[in-house]
Amino acid sequence: MAAHEQSSEERPSAPGRDDVDAVTRAVLTASRLLVAVSARSLATVEDRVTLPQFRLLVVLATHGDAKLVSLAERLGVNPSTAMRMVDRLIAAGLAERQVNPANRRETSLRVTPEGFRLVEDVTSARRREIAAIVERLAPEQRTALVEALTAFTAAGGEPAVPGGGADAYPLGWAPDLLAPGETA
Repeated sequence: MAAHEQSSEERPSAPGRDDVDAVTRAVLTASRLLVAVSARSLATVEDRVTLPQFRLLVVLATHGDAKLVSLAERLGVNPSTAMRMVDRLIAAGLAERQVNPANRRETSLRVTPEGFRLVEDVTSARRREIAAIVERLAPEQRTALVEALTAFTAAGGEPAVPGGGADAYPLGWAPDLLAPGETA
């Protein structure tokens, strides 16, 4: 081989490609951990709700009362699918329908106090497990993790969760996902 030729193994890769691959692998590994944490937190209520039903409860708990069509849009499902989920949650005492006093043909859906407790219990379990993992990191690793995750979520277009310890958006649904003309 001539001195100016390099084998593909010796040739440097495109600038930044190796670190993108390394970061991608690290994020995928971390996401596996976070999915496992989420699954464990939901396991405590799996006899009461499915994951899609829990998502529906979180959306209602986060955004408040909603019409079926806007709820279905937020969840990315057909209204008939959302209606079946709502019916099951109502039967379980976790959600309820309420007639709009201003327009009796219109109903809105809301979470019951028991539904709120379920969302809070699952979210608290998830928060405790994540906190236990974070506590095992050195302080400088925690700082670096906050900076890296903040940059990652910003790059992905996910708004930051407000501070103060409250889990305003426990599963990442943000107010800007509301249907046009709707308020949280």
